[in-house]
Amino acid sequence: MSRRSRTGGCPPHHGVTPAPAEDDSGSLLLAGVHARCVEGDLRSSRECFDAAYRAAESEGDGQAMAFAALGLSGLWVHEHRGVMAAASIEARLRHALSVVDPRSSPALRLRVRLAAEADYRSGGHTTVLATLEEARRAGDPAAWTEAVSLAHHCLLGPGQSETRHELARELIAAGFRTSCRGDLLMGLLWRTVDHVLDADPHAERHLAELRGLLAQQDHLAIGFVVRAIDVMLGIRAGRLEQAEAEAAACAERGRRAGDADAAGWYGAQMVAIRWYQGRIAELVPMLAEEVNSPTLSAVDNSYLAALAVAAATAGDHRQAAGALARLRGGDLALLPRSSSWLVTMHGVVEAAHLLGDTEASAAAYELLGPFAGLPMVASLGVACFGSARHALGVAALTMGDAQRAVEHLQMAVRGNLAMGHWPAAVLSRVRWAQALALRAEAGDAAEAARQLEVATSEAAELGMVLPGGRGPHAAVTAAGHGGRRPLMECRREGRRWRVGLGSRSVHVEHSLGMAYLAILLANPRYEIPAIELAAGPVPRDRVVADAGTGTAQPALDEEAIRAYRKRLSLLQEEIDGYESANDVVRAERLRAERDWLIDELASATGLAGRTRNFTGNEERARVSVGKALRRAVNRVAAADPALGEELRMTLRTGRLCCYQPR
Repeated sequence: MSRRSRTGGCPPHHGVTPAPAEDDSGSLLLAGVHARCVEGDLRSSRECFDAAYRAAESEGDGQAMAFAALGLSGLWVHEHRGVMAAASIEARLRHALSVVDPRSSPALRLRVRLAAEADYRSGGHTTVLATLEEARRAGDPAAWTEAVSLAHHCLLGPGQSETRHELARELIAAGFRTSCRGDLLMGLLWRTVDHVLDADPHAERHLAELRGLLAQQDHLAIGFVVRAIDVMLGIRAGRLEQAEAEAAACAERGRRAGDADAAGWYGAQMVAIRWYQGRIAELVPMLAEEVNSPTLSAVDNSYLAALAVAAATAGDHRQAAGALARLRGGDLALLPRSSSWLVTMHGVVEAAHLLGDTEASAAAYELLGPFAGLPMVASLGVACFGSARHALGVAALTMGDAQRAVEHLQMAVRGNLAMGHWPAAVLSRVRWAQALALRAEAGDAAEAARQLEVATSEAAELGMVLPGGRGPHAAVTAAGHGGRRPLMECRREGRRWRVGLGSRSVHVEHSLGMAYLAILLANPRYEIPAIELAAGPVPRDRVVADAGTGTAQPALDEEAIRAYRKRLSLLQEEIDGYESANDVVRAERLRAERDWLIDELASATGLAGRTRNFTGNEERARVSVGKALRRAVNRVAAADPALGEELRMTLRTGRLCCYQPR
């Protein structure tokens, strides 16, 4: 990412961005430099530099046009997203270059910027490094420090760590020599980012140093990056709910700073949070819309990878396969090695695993091999999905290579623990257990059971939901259940039911069908007459006798009906009160309770409010219970398609109802 352009050194800090006294290019340039260099207010700086460019153009001042075009390019590389915006800024840069002395400092800086923008869009760095050498030879401090920062941004992809570290050291040294706080802040930021990308155990020391400087004098744009890294560290620590709130606050700061990545980084953080919460499927609508957003970086394919994973998790294999095919194109190796490349490859591997795509897994495995020791970090450290060895292990697992999967995943657990990424360590333990179950050597079953036990316990502490049993080798809890699939469960929790399979679960609103479902799941492989389910929790011998004699059994007893009606009579007053106070949330919550009570009473009473009875007519019970169960299964499927499909495959309705696990 580039640092700010400047007409000379950084101006002194005045606390607020000074408004230009006149609309001349010089005053506007000074205001723009102050906004970006001192305040970190990218939005205001762009407005000032845009106005300065137009003023300089009308004045016929080529040098002022050059400074304005450089300032308008931004603090970072590729700030202007979309074809039209990128083309507009490039046209201004080239026009400014054509009207200044080609041997001048502004001309050199314009060439550096053009080289950086072109390299970034192509995923390369050769041209910008060449212009960096040109700036070194020229002995131009402004061009040199700008080129160092721009080149560093173009080298954020994996495999460039050594060069990045050297550039960060150069920029820090330049900051002390020029006494420009902006140079020093950018150098410290790049050093911090480099250590985060390397999973250096002392990365947070550098972050603390940078945070201390910002506490003395804030810089909106650089402070936004620091806040984003803090969110990532919160996710690593397993503080998922807290991280979600912090991510929203961070995005708001990014918007105030005018950073083009504010929305994209927030989306990446939500993907990470939902992934570890086991709720990634919820993001399918958002990802399907955002994946085509022109505000995304030209070399960012991570959203497409996330869509493939989310859709596959939701059971929409057509959309998932389509997203994966778009990613692969003619050759997965052609994806640019940008700052989001490792995270993109993580998504490719997980989606391929869920889809059973061994070809995509093999291609990703080969590409990821050289970077096994790196963490899968997005951009400047805004989201982390753990050790790259996890992705290598999952790819090997998909290909059926148990030995390599075990080796990679065991090391992934160690790597994730070393970087303090507790949610990633949990998922690596689960996949390690799967790999052990697949290898099935002496002692593997016991070790797999142990890893699953640890993972389950840690997941509960962190509020995680472990992945479900999908994919060619994804019998998530098979190793811990004697090789058999776990049984489904359905338990009442307040007004909702928790339906689960192994470590995967979802909450569903109460209904009569959910109560029937709970009874069936609690009695696997046991046939229960529909009329017995309809009669409710009464002694079994009483129900059988009633079925033979035709004695009626009420669906709800009179006491329950009276209590429901009393509560219903009070609810409307409470709803009206909250609506008058404009408390929409509480009013909506009470409306949901009211609707539930109405449904319950409707299902339990007949014409004129008379209690509905289930008589000995088995056919009526069969139809009523069957409909209620199907509605319940549909509710579960709407919340989690995989669990819904499992119920459809294992639930049998009719005169006799049964849960027959596979």
